[in-house]
Amino acid sequence: MIYSNTKRGNDMSKSKIAITIDHGIVERIDYFIKRHIFSNRSRAIQEAVEEKLERMERGRLARECAKLDPKFEKAMAEEGLSEEVEKWPEY
Repeated sequence: MIYSNTKRGNDMSKSKIAITIDHGIVERIDYFIKRHIFSNRSRAIQEAVEEKLERMERGRLARECAKLDPKFEKAMAEEGLSEEVEKWPEY
């Protein structure tokens, strides 16, 4: 079940969702709320999801970069560089 709304004064729209979480995880979240690490359960879960998504995206980028051939990339970067260096103005 998803409910959408837009908070006034904030361009970020928010969606309210219903989720099921193991009781042990809820207890761990509540532990951090009691210590004022998070203001509430929603904020704790939102930050955890954001962090996980960012890690996954960085991991994907790293995997894609690992596919690149360093020699080829260097050659592409240096292509035409010698000609350009001769044309650079003196300072």
